[in-house]
Amino acid sequence: MAERIQQRLEDRVPELEQLERVGLFTRKEIRAVLRKASALEYKIQRRALRKEDFINYIQYEVNLLELIKKRRARIGYPFKKDEIEHSILHRVHSLFNRATGKWKDDVQLWLSHVAFCKQWNAKHQLSKVFSTMLAIHSNKPALWIMAAKWEMETRLSSENARHLFLRALRFHPECPKLYQEYFRMELMHAEKQRKEKKEFEQAKMDLGEFNYSEEILNGEMARIVYRDASQKIKGVEFQLAVLSIAKLFDFTQDLQKEILESLQTRYADDPLTWDYMARRELELGSLQPTEHTTKQKKVSEMAQREERCCAVFDEAVRAVPTEDMWKCYITFCLERYDRKTNSEELKQKRLERTLNVFSKAHESSLLLEALYKHWLQLLLDSNLSEKAVEVAEAATSHFSQSVEMWQMRLQVLIQLKRDDVTQCFEEAIKHVKSKGTLPLWTLWVEWSEGKKSREDTEALYQRSLHATTPAESVTMKEMYLDWTYRNGGYKKVKRLFTSLCENHPFSLDFFRKMIQIEKEQESCKMLHLREYYERALREFGSTNTDLWLDYIKEELSHPKGKPQNCGSIHWRAMKMLQGDLVEDFVSKYTLLQTGHL
Repeated sequence: MAERIQQRLEDRVPELEQLERVGLFTRKEIRAVLRKASALEYKIQRRALRKEDFINYIQYEVNLLELIKKRRARIGYPFKKDEIEHSILHRVHSLFNRATGKWKDDVQLWLSHVAFCKQWNAKHQLSKVFSTMLAIHSNKPALWIMAAKWEMETRLSSENARHLFLRALRFHPECPKLYQEYFRMELMHAEKQRKEKKEFEQAKMDLGEFNYSEEILNGEMARIVYRDASQKIKGVEFQLAVLSIAKLFDFTQDLQKEILESLQTRYADDPLTWDYMARRELELGSLQPTEHTTKQKKVSEMAQREERCCAVFDEAVRAVPTEDMWKCYITFCLERYDRKTNSEELKQKRLERTLNVFSKAHESSLLLEALYKHWLQLLLDSNLSEKAVEVAEAATSHFSQSVEMWQMRLQVLIQLKRDDVTQCFEEAIKHVKSKGTLPLWTLWVEWSEGKKSREDTEALYQRSLHATTPAESVTMKEMYLDWTYRNGGYKKVKRLFTSLCENHPFSLDFFRKMIQIEKEQESCKMLHLREYYERALREFGSTNTDLWLDYIKEELSHPKGKPQNCGSIHWRAMKMLQGDLVEDFVSKYTLLQTGHL
């Protein structure tokens, strides 16, 4: 091993001599490079190889290349690159090849090699990397696409890119993304040929041996790809994705027409098809020239386009009366309403249209639960409070088991300061199952704190503890403790804490809150703090290291604390903590002893 490492270090000598001779590095720096290279070489020649050692070696060589590049720029010396950089690049490629050969499954390692080749313009080497990588990771479409795009965009070889896409489709015959990128590549190839032909014609050059096929120039290859893909891949999403790609090229009108006809024929009952057809009316209007038009005329044209869109949507909800179809319609209306405009008339028209669509969807019983929230917010923003109350009530009637719907209705009533809030809370608790009602109880007690008497609020807290599930009651206990301290003082909160401790479960914050309350008192008693810490440790002592450390800190810092107890607490912590927490506790305890925590 030593002989091999010595040989590799000797191979470096010519490049290092050149670096010193041309003044890029000093003799001292050359020795430092050799020492570092020697240490790195020994690490990658061991029997038990580690990936990190190869990565560190590669990173060192890359940093060295960057440093040489900066030094060249600083002194203005562009020569001897073959003798210096070339040998370093060769070594990095060799390291990457060894690493990827050892850890073939590590895709990130392969991608690092690809990125390095691109950075240093190593096209020949990159071609080899892609070839080897795709032979091993043929099950990853994204890598095939990356390789094909490089062939097309960097090497300008549409033939190689096409060959890669065809190979990829043998492995992934039903991959939508592969077909989309293949489709895009063929259109890019056609566009490139059209530009070449146009430049030849403008220069009045004889095309001679250059044979530009009219079919390829018109995108026939892309049409073949699309037709083949359509037979294998079902779904509107793919058709729309291909159509959006075709629209990027100005010579694909016939192809777009074919895709559109296929979309309307095969997926006439899909909401996404109708959504696209409706939104298309906006684009069709925008294609007309709009120069020398007044603002009023522009507003009028926009209103007409939106009306055409809505006419298509109206037809859609009659043809496909589903929740998803109404969702598409409402989403479109909300998007248009949210668009900024200086025309109050257009803004008002959009608002009326949106509210009207919401009402129709609700009357059809096809309005999704999530959309009621948007509807209510829109009504409140428009100061239509009575209608908002009516809609909120209808939402809870339709989704009587939904906590979110009741919460939304209650928030509306609270915001409008209605008198029937309590009645609505009672109704909500009656309809909704006990599990998941925590948001309703928290909202209720928060409202009660501001509107009701202390007695009523306390009774409500007591009721919530029994009405919620044990896991949810934990939050209510924390809120109850905090409210009692704010409104009843220290003695009352201490009695409540003792009472609440009789019923499991608890949260760590519940105990920490009581500890904090005790510390805020003028006569903070260590006896009480010990009681709270001991109670907390019984519940969380096996899973929380910070609790033990805080207890130790308390004994050390409190005027009435007993530092001699710290050893006993440490011993108990070591016994109770589980797994890696023991090591974590020892580390933190050591820092505490040395004054670093």
